[in-house]
Amino acid sequence: MNSDLDKLQPYPFQKLAKLFGEVTPNTAFNPISLHIGEPKHTTPQFIKDALVASLAGLANYPTTIGSDALRSAIADWLARRYSIPTPDAKTQILPVNGSREALFSFAQAVIERSKNDPAVVCPNPFYQIYEGAAFLAGATPYFLNTLPEDNFALNFAQLPEAVWQRTQLIYVCSPGNPNGRVMPLTEWKTLFEMSDRYGFVIASDECYSEIYFGSDKPMGALQAAQQLGRGDYNNLIAFSSLSKRSNVPGLRSGFVAGDAKILQKFALYRTYHGCAMNPAVQAATIAAWNDEAHVAENRHLYAEKFAKVIAMLGSVLPVSKPDASFYLWIRTPIADTAFAQQLYRDYNVSVLPGSFLAREVHGINPGTNFIRLALVANLDETLEAAHRISKFVATFTP
Repeated sequence: MNSDLDKLQPYPFQKLAKLFGEVTPNTAFNPISLHIGEPKHTTPQFIKDALVASLAGLANYPTTIGSDALRSAIADWLARRYSIPTPDAKTQILPVNGSREALFSFAQAVIERSKNDPAVVCPNPFYQIYEGAAFLAGATPYFLNTLPEDNFALNFAQLPEAVWQRTQLIYVCSPGNPNGRVMPLTEWKTLFEMSDRYGFVIASDECYSEIYFGSDKPMGALQAAQQLGRGDYNNLIAFSSLSKRSNVPGLRSGFVAGDAKILQKFALYRTYHGCAMNPAVQAATIAAWNDEAHVAENRHLYAEKFAKVIAMLGSVLPVSKPDASFYLWIRTPIADTAFAQQLYRDYNVSVLPGSFLAREVHGINPGTNFIRLALVANLDETLEAAHRISKFVATFTP
């Protein structure tokens, strides 16, 4: 077996199951799950209809690059959403089966193992796929602690010059998981300059880009590149998904877009990997990218939950609205693991300890004493959970 498999840590939800296995939840309360970022809003009917209407496509093998209509729909959406020139649908767009599988497989295509000890840089806390992708690509992951005192910005000075010289790939996430922070243009500028200096590829995870508040749309990587005169998207690939935007996590549909020369090689890799998108899923995907009304309604539902939950929790916890995404990243009055376990035991609400999303780096685990709340349940359940959390936190008040 591949010895790199031994480097993989248990997934955060495996750790949570073990933590919760040590206690019995209070059955006086119905269970409410806020620990996992799985959208619970209703899947739009028109997406289901498009899927069903195209089931005849199951009789055909799909191509890795997807249909012309699919790539064009994605390219047109990118142009509308980010006010950028329409990407070349043939060379700058590639459909993927959800951003998760693409984020993982991308490292396998990018990392050049023959170079001495290749490095992959990730934010910390982070989506654990980044770390696993690095290990299975034969690289060493290095982490940039994103801290509240820095407004969760990427502090590139945390890593020494020797690491940057070996870096072949960096994962960034904007809006961020778990803090919801959106990277500003100044930070993109620094990152692009470092990519030019050291030659590494940027993988921009943007799966939360369509959950924001008001009219202030989060900036995307391709948009930042255009504003900085980098229209060729050199060494830049953006990853996006319908899961959160359109409430279709089971559809497994997303795309990658950016540097044509990288996508040409990634498409070759994917041809061998067997990652072609189901034809019926392609049809549903086209319908989803071509409609914005359901996305606006989705944002409205999240905005209502955020406003009410923050009002309920604000008197007992240091909570504030993120730039975007559907998470609240909240400092806890006791250890994050104890908080999550006791809340589950006493009130049957599950939240994720922040330390499970991070690694100890430079002497600290930046997720320690934080919890992540995913406001994905319906409004009534979410408000009931906030009410229980408020009662729970009150037990720690002198």
